[in-house]
Amino acid sequence: MHDYLTIGKAGDLKNPRERALYRFFEMVPGLLSWTTLILIVVASFHWPIATVIFIIIFDTYWLVKSIYLTFHLRASFSRMRGFMKMDWLSEVEKLDATRYTLHDVRSWRDIYHLVILPTYQEPTELIVQSIESLAKSHYPMDRMIVVLAQEERAGREHNEGIASAVGAQFKNVFFRLAVVEHPDGIAGELAGKGANIAYAGKHVQREIIDQLAIPYQRIMASVFDIDTVVHAEYFSRLTYIYLTSDDPLHASYQPIPFFTNNIWEAPAFARVVSFSSTFWQTIQQERVENLITFSSHSMPFQAVVDIGFWQSNMVNEDSRVFWQCFLRYDGNYRVVPLYFPVYLDANVAPSFWRTMINIHKQHRRWGYGVENIPYFWFGFLKNKKIPRSKKYFYSLITLEGHWSWATNAIMLFLLGWLPLLVGGSAFNQTVVAFNLPFVTRMIMFGAMFGLVTSAILSMLILPPRPPQFGKFKYLWMILQWILFPVTTILFGCFPSLEAQTRLMLGKYLGFWVTPKHRVGKSK
Repeated sequence: MHDYLTIGKAGDLKNPRERALYRFFEMVPGLLSWTTLILIVVASFHWPIATVIFIIIFDTYWLVKSIYLTFHLRASFSRMRGFMKMDWLSEVEKLDATRYTLHDVRSWRDIYHLVILPTYQEPTELIVQSIESLAKSHYPMDRMIVVLAQEERAGREHNEGIASAVGAQFKNVFFRLAVVEHPDGIAGELAGKGANIAYAGKHVQREIIDQLAIPYQRIMASVFDIDTVVHAEYFSRLTYIYLTSDDPLHASYQPIPFFTNNIWEAPAFARVVSFSSTFWQTIQQERVENLITFSSHSMPFQAVVDIGFWQSNMVNEDSRVFWQCFLRYDGNYRVVPLYFPVYLDANVAPSFWRTMINIHKQHRRWGYGVENIPYFWFGFLKNKKIPRSKKYFYSLITLEGHWSWATNAIMLFLLGWLPLLVGGSAFNQTVVAFNLPFVTRMIMFGAMFGLVTSAILSMLILPPRPPQFGKFKYLWMILQWILFPVTTILFGCFPSLEAQTRLMLGKYLGFWVTPKHRVGKSK
């Protein structure tokens, strides 16, 4: 096992030169984003004409990109809807064994599914709902291993109550049902999801999988956020793709997270943010070369074992596990899109302002996935077997992605007007200054194509309307999209920029658990 696979931050390195290099890598994304924003402000004062030309070119680029991504969204959504209408268990049963790409698998029934559900102080009703969705799957229950991964720090009374409720309802439903409690205060760990699921995974390997002598490559491991509700055909679809993919052991399998379980209860700002996250992940299914594991996903248990399980000393284990595998397998690892949904909660709290704060914290944690950039840059230097083309490609797209996340919306919606305010009277009398508002307005109007598409698709993925909400609320579901520019800045740029700044300054984040709240449910 390569030592660099376990690095969480610069301080984990003992060699001073390596620690300084890793620390520099941690600073690069934040420096790039802040330099961009500062330069545009400075340029608006001193070189307003050049700044305006840059802004118009950038706005045009963004418009083309927006249209391009919208077509991807429509194509991915259409493909997903088609797959959701299929009986995937029947498709698996009809599959000729000669098409299997796993050499020692003779029947689809050889494939087991291990599902790890990390939990921390969530209400019993929510946990039961998630496990019920697993029990309603069309995949055979005698091939399902379900693990509820609890945290000791959640409290013994809380954990025992949930374990008792889950055991009473699901004890004889699955092939195996285990409740594992992760001890608090293990040296070297960061309290959070990664440490919890790593402990649970090792427990299951030792106490169930090895005891039953199940080959690791016959097990698909799925780590689901505790609010995840799976589609009845999810595991059948996953099995089909796993059995027919090229080199299936060197791939993770990514569904589309739909943040819609409680979408009717969410305020308008939270709904727009949730739909935006859903649609971004839908787009990424079409951009396979850019696809990285996110939130609830699945991967071969063999790969989990090969990397030494999930890292327990960093925040975003869902994306980090891809980079662990990519480095461990010398660049021979990828993410396969499933074009299939899993359903999660929108971020909702008991009050509007608490919801806004929680959304910011959740997206700051997602933005803190920027911690992967120094990790894989350092790994690229250590691992000489990874092709240079892959190193350059992933470095470019990942750095550009985080830079865009932190800066683009600010540049589009705010800084485009700055030269007019600070460029001086001489500049304001030029033709360029006179035409800037008109050009910017026309470009933004063209971008409405993407918003209209998002509004239409959001109506198509709405769950059934609860009886306490009137039909008039459908209108608000359409009108809410006028909030998109605001939400993109408040809950896109700002949290991402904060995450990058914290990493740049060495003010490392801990893991923040998103509280789960349902109207009419206990907290």
